[in-house]
Amino acid sequence: MKNKMKFKIGEFSKLCQVTVKTLRHYEEKGLLIPFEVDEWTGYRYYDLVQLRRMNRIIYLKKLGFSLEEIAELFENGKEYPDAELLRMKIEQCKNEIEYLAGRQIELKKLGIMLQKQENIMKKVFQKSFPARIFATHRRKIASYQELFELCPNIIGPEMYRLGCECPDPGYCFTVEYNEEYGINIDIEYFEAVSERKEDSDLIKFKELPEVPVALCANHFGSYEQMPETFAELYAYAEANGYEISDRSRFCYIDGIWNKENIEDWLTEIQLPVKL
Repeated sequence: MKNKMKFKIGEFSKLCQVTVKTLRHYEEKGLLIPFEVDEWTGYRYYDLVQLRRMNRIIYLKKLGFSLEEIAELFENGKEYPDAELLRMKIEQCKNEIEYLAGRQIELKKLGIMLQKQENIMKKVFQKSFPARIFATHRRKIASYQELFELCPNIIGPEMYRLGCECPDPGYCFTVEYNEEYGINIDIEYFEAVSERKEDSDLIKFKELPEVPVALCANHFGSYEQMPETFAELYAYAEANGYEISDRSRFCYIDGIWNKENIEDWLTEIQLPVKL
């Protein structure tokens, strides 16, 4: 054919917007063979047939077809996949979308968790507590809900009966004694009082020594997520050369008794330490 339009490999790569390296790779795979190779110079030439085929390859790749699948189509004399192959690709897309949506959710969760951890690290603060007398009550409970019912219905009335006075500023907290995770929580409630009274069956009086340094962090949300806050507090202590000196204290500032939204529950975790 006279005046057959042909393109050198560099010109062809510009027209198709693919690299020469890619064209050579397609040639090696038998996917796009130049219509002419000069035996003296080794120059490769492409024509309009290859241009149309290259455009088809680019289009099918965008649709998610592999080079092997595209080559098989061409070998079977087809330019486009049949209905069954399209159905399979559509189903594959649906599965990938579901997988990516799940990954997106997990990535967002991770981002929120890391932000919380960053905020916790920024918000670790120190407190000291003087030696004080406390009215205490210890028992095993099935849930924190039970504790929050004990305080107003049993502990509070018994302290009032014993004539306890709570000085300003008030200070109350709980300590847990479980050595491992279990069904019941072995917990002791402490509330600062002005003076020691006579012990009763429900209330015992104790004097706790001074806590010179306690690392503290505000935990917002459910109590099941406290391990995350604990992990960051321990990491902060380790990074700054602190040693744990006593059991952690939990100050329940806001909770089910005054906040409807769990995200608004506020617990100050106090971790006594020493250098």
